[in-house]
Amino acid sequence: MLADTPRLHAYVAALTETVTADSVVLDLGCGPGYFALLAARLGAKRVYAVEPDPVIQFAREAAIANKLSDQIEFFECLSSEVTLAEKAHIIISDLRGVLPLYQRNLPSIIDARNRLLAPKGILIPRRDQLLAAPVDAPDKYADIVAPWQENDLDLSAARSAATNTWRKAHLKPEQILASPVCWATLNYNELESFDCRGAISWLVERSGIAHGVSVWFDSELTAEIGFSNHPKEPELIYGNGFFPFSQPVAVVKGDRIELGLSADFIRDDYVWRWDTIIIDGESLQTKATFKQSTLYGVALSPNKLHRQAATYKPSLNQKGHVENFILQSMTGERSLEEIATRVAERFPDAYCDWKDALSDVTTLSLEFSR
Repeated sequence: MLADTPRLHAYVAALTETVTADSVVLDLGCGPGYFALLAARLGAKRVYAVEPDPVIQFAREAAIANKLSDQIEFFECLSSEVTLAEKAHIIISDLRGVLPLYQRNLPSIIDARNRLLAPKGILIPRRDQLLAAPVDAPDKYADIVAPWQENDLDLSAARSAATNTWRKAHLKPEQILASPVCWATLNYNELESFDCRGAISWLVERSGIAHGVSVWFDSELTAEIGFSNHPKEPELIYGNGFFPFSQPVAVVKGDRIELGLSADFIRDDYVWRWDTIIIDGESLQTKATFKQSTLYGVALSPNKLHRQAATYKPSLNQKGHVENFILQSMTGERSLEEIATRVAERFPDAYCDWKDALSDVTTLSLEFSR
């Protein structure tokens, strides 16, 4: 992320423009702390840096090395667990993946805006616009389907699942078959929903093979500062999202491509759906219709589906009994070694000795202990 010069320069310019001596800045998902350190160096009165990953230790050490530790307070936890002594005037974040609709990005920004941002405070970025275009991308499509069809065995079931999974790709501007259109705009100052849906269409501008749709974002950090992830721009770390069609379709100038694209936030991540109709520009007959979803790209065995049914009555397997025993032993009165010893004695078929059990005990301690 730090090596991505266009992205980094845009964020630096945005902080330089907005930070003043009176600013309280919240770096949401600070990682190794670059933006938090920069805000402090720019003279912010106070900086709060939040990051659940241990990489935050690098930020702490960098703050000391740069003599900025007195200005920065670090929180090694989720932002939803943070309470500040004062409201932030500026919240800066880059929690995106390939697209801004990524894991808990939107919930985290909305929660921080509602609880931690001062009235008339500044969000960086302030807006992301998601754009899309059909693409002729035989190499990217082959990466997806070739392993499942260039084979002497019938692997069509896996091929179908593969084409219901979108992925990161770096597209070239000459692969675009029609002018990009806006699918959605994420205005972070007003956004309330975690979901995103929209219907868009294109008139094909040149003949080719439509292999799928590329989706990317243009970011507006402040009113005057931003960057674009358009394939014609310098390549950024995010890449572009490539949503493959079930089958490639030959298209000519004047054909119409209609797409219904949705991203629904479920269980801390997104389920995507893309429904496509390709219409012949002269006859107005339908050339192809596809209904695709990342739900169809997930392999679920009947056994797992059965165990997720609302009427299923679960009971613990051995691993469940082990973890339940470990958690019940975490009363604040025993060390991890003592707990591991108890577990190894209680479940001799699962562990050779306490050292063997210590790994599982430590893992649960990291996740659930205070």
